[in-house]
Amino acid sequence: MRLISENNEQLGIVSGREAIRMAAERGLDLVEVAPGATPPVCRFLDYGKFKYEQSKREKEARKKQKVTVVKEVKMRPTIDVHDFEIKARNAERFLKDGDKVKVSILFRGREIVHSELGKSNLERMAVRLQYVAVVERAPKVEGRNMVMVLSPKQVKE
Repeated sequence: MRLISENNEQLGIVSGREAIRMAAERGLDLVEVAPGATPPVCRFLDYGKFKYEQSKREKEARKKQKVTVVKEVKMRPTIDVHDFEIKARNAERFLKDGDKVKVSILFRGREIVHSELGKSNLERMAVRLQYVAVVERAPKVEGRNMVMVLSPKQVKE
């Protein structure tokens, strides 16, 4: 096996028993880092310290992640102008906070026959929010609902 020291120096190709003996002399662990290579690559390191540093890096990476939340705004196809504006303001606030918005039109009874009313409301919402949002998923009928998904626009700095 090819051996690398704790200081990243190449020690050459050594037998397995010899590598284990050298690791024991140094008080370190022998870790296989590239098993697919020919010959396999191993290095000396303190495995406990390595695992601790790796978990610290993963924890730091998780801190920097942004979890996207999907907020929902529900409407009816016969929504009034003022009610529509309130829903649009709520959706705008969600988008400015960085959340995605799922806009739903709920159809009851025979309203589904007039799905063009729902589609026009969703398109009106997309036009109203076009300066803060991008249509991620176009209006689509799902059962007795019509759904559209808006995601916040990326601000270029």
